[in-house]
Amino acid sequence: MLSMARTDSIGILLGETARAWRCQLDKRLRPLGLSQAKWLALLHLNVGGDGMLQKDLAARLGVEGPTLVGLLDRMSRDGWIERRPCGEDRRSKTVHLTRKAHDVISEIDATADHLRTELLGGIPERDLARAADVLRQIKEKADSL
Repeated sequence: MLSMARTDSIGILLGETARAWRCQLDKRLRPLGLSQAKWLALLHLNVGGDGMLQKDLAARLGVEGPTLVGLLDRMSRDGWIERRPCGEDRRSKTVHLTRKAHDVISEIDATADHLRTELLGGIPERDLARAADVLRQIKEKADSL
């Protein structure tokens, strides 16, 4: 059994590491006209597929519907996405990436890959594999609670 101080520090370290990584990526993507909220939404839409329901995007981003609506309004105004009525449920909206978004996603990926190389460079592959395995276990336990 881990001591309370040790388990508290793991949680804090996980949160601080994720925040520091996102902040570094955010700095590098800002010249593309993308805030953290926008590039995260673009990446989730790219991975989740074209035409994702707004409510599904909100769940993936971990935000409430009204928060997402404001973000999507700005992204639509800036030409990153289009919202369309859902064919099966006219009350729901689907979100679609525009050509502008598709064109910038490769830049986001390249920037993220470069940062990942910088941050993980010099750490032995076996250590990274073990860390990923432990993080996966923690996430699975958290998801099952």
